[in-house]
Amino acid sequence: MTTISDPHVPSVAAEPMEPQLLGRDASRSRLAVVVGVGLTLFAVLNATAAIYLYRGINDLRTVEGRLEELGAFEQRIVARLDTVNNGFQSRFERLDSQLQGRFNEINGNLARLEQNPLSARDDSGTSTAEPVVVTSTVGDASSGNSDVAAEPAAAETPRPIKRRSAAPPGPNPAYQRTETPDGKVYYRKIN
Repeated sequence: MTTISDPHVPSVAAEPMEPQLLGRDASRSRLAVVVGVGLTLFAVLNATAAIYLYRGINDLRTVEGRLEELGAFEQRIVARLDTVNNGFQSRFERLDSQLQGRFNEINGNLARLEQNPLSARDDSGTSTAEPVVVTSTVGDASSGNSDVAAEPAAAETPRPIKRRSAAPPGPNPAYQRTETPDGKVYYRKIN
């Protein structure tokens, strides 16, 4: 498009088509108010987030402190359990050694009696030798006293050991006993 202009014709200033609702000063002030309100809301949101973040960090520090205390508590419990375990283990070892000693003493006494059974008897068949007295030292584990005196009281007198031959039990009427010539015994159930 071509424009023809005449230099002698006065120029006409272009007027705006729409009338302005606000003046320039009023629109700048409104823009400043809107920007200020937006910045204020942004600052309030940031402050609120910072407060919640600070509370969360404090709660996290508290939980970490409690977890560290829990680790120390666990170590104390483990140490005490080890102490109790070692105490019980030493008591059981001591009790085991005492029992082994008593069993060895009993076995020695039995071996001595087996070696001299006839020399210790008189004509009537009763024993004239000193009887063997065996005492046990088993402590009560709940009371914690495992060192019980192993010696008999002075007022007690040792009783002689009487050997009895055990009689065979009486015949059972539900079974029939048969003995073979070679010495074997058989029992047969009677219907």
